[in-house]
Amino acid sequence: MVYTEFGNTGKMVSALGFGAMRLPLRELGEKTIVDYDKAVPLLHKAFDLGVNYIDTAPYYCRNDSETAVGMAIKGRRDKVYVSTKNPLENNSAADWRKRLEASLRKMDTDYIDFYHIWGLNLEAFRNTFDIKGGPVVEAQKALDEGLIKHLSFSFHDDAANMIPIIDSGYFTSVLCQYNLLDRSNEDAIAYAKSKGMGTVIMGPVGGGRLGAPSPQIQSMLGRKVESTAEMALRFVLGNPNVNIALSGMENIEMLTENAKVASIEGVLTAEELQKVQMMLEENIRLSELYCTGCKYCLPCPQEINIPLVFSNMNAHRVYGLTNHAREEYAKLKKPMADRTENWEKEMGADASHCIECGQCESKCPQHLSIIQQLKDTHAAIG
Repeated sequence: MVYTEFGNTGKMVSALGFGAMRLPLRELGEKTIVDYDKAVPLLHKAFDLGVNYIDTAPYYCRNDSETAVGMAIKGRRDKVYVSTKNPLENNSAADWRKRLEASLRKMDTDYIDFYHIWGLNLEAFRNTFDIKGGPVVEAQKALDEGLIKHLSFSFHDDAANMIPIIDSGYFTSVLCQYNLLDRSNEDAIAYAKSKGMGTVIMGPVGGGRLGAPSPQIQSMLGRKVESTAEMALRFVLGNPNVNIALSGMENIEMLTENAKVASIEGVLTAEELQKVQMMLEENIRLSELYCTGCKYCLPCPQEINIPLVFSNMNAHRVYGLTNHAREEYAKLKKPMADRTENWEKEMGADASHCIECGQCESKCPQHLSIIQQLKDTHAAIG
C-alpha cells in the first residue's frame, strides 16, 4: 500500500480509503441492518491490506454503518484513522454536540480522527455553522476536549465556493468528488493541498459509472489496463494533490482489486497523466458538440429532461459506458398524466415522448438538432 503525508497533520494515510457506505446488509425481522458477520471481516481484510483510513456517517447502511465500523476497529483503534460526519440540520450548538456524542457511542470510541461537517456548502458555512454561538463553538470545544482530533468538511457545492471555506482556517482536510468524468473540483483540490490540507476523494469511479467496461477509457494509456475502474482509480491517485481515493467496497473482490492499484508506486507518470488529461479535454469537446447542459431548452411541454437524456447519450457515445447509459436512461419515466406516485419529478420523461413541437430548438444557443438527437438517443439506448 502506498502512503502519503496527510496535509500538515503529520499522519501517513493509505492511498486507498474504505468508504463504509455499501457494507453487506441482511434482513432482521422487518428491519434491514448491516450483516456484521460479513462486514467486519471485510473491514479487517482492508486493514490487513494496509488501508488505514475508514469513512462512515450516521445515516449510512440504514443508520448502521457506524456500529459496524466500531466493531471492526476494536483492538486496532490506534492503527486506523476513523472519519465520520455531522449534518448541519440546524444552527444549534447543543444539537451538533448531541449528534457527535451519538456517533461516539455507536462506534464505542473515545475520539474521532477526522470529523466532517457533512455536505457543507458556502451558504450553510456562513449562515448555519460559522455564527455566534453556533456549531463552530461546539466544534472548537470538541477539539479542545480531544473528542475529535481534526475538523474536516465534505463538499458538494460549486467548486469556487470551496475556496472561502478553506480560507476560514477551521479545517484540516476536505472530502469532495473528483473523477475522470467530473474534474470540476480539480483546481480547488490543488488549492486545498497548497494550504496544507489533506485531500480525500469520493466517487473516484463516478458512483459506479466508471465500473462498467469502456474500451475507450481502458485504452487511454496506450498500454494494458485490466478494467475501467482501475483506469479511473489510477487517474485519481495519479493527481499529486490527492491523498486518498475513497471507495465504497462491498466485497472482497472489489477490495483486493482497488488495493492492488493503490499499491503501485507512481500510479501514473507525469507524461501518462498529461496524455489522459488531453484525451479527456477532447472527450469534453466531443460531448459539447451534442449538448453543453445549459438547460436553456427547458422546460419541455412533454417534461422530457433533455440535458439528462443527452448526458446519458454522451456516456454511451463518447465514453463507451453503454450499459450504464441504458440503465440510467431507463430510469426516466412518463409525463405527468402517466406517472406513478413514487416517480421523481425532477428526472423527467424519456425521449420517446417528443411531439416535435420545436420549442427546445428555438431556445438552444448551440442551435442543435434536438428533435433528431432525441430520436437518435432513444434508438441507441432506449
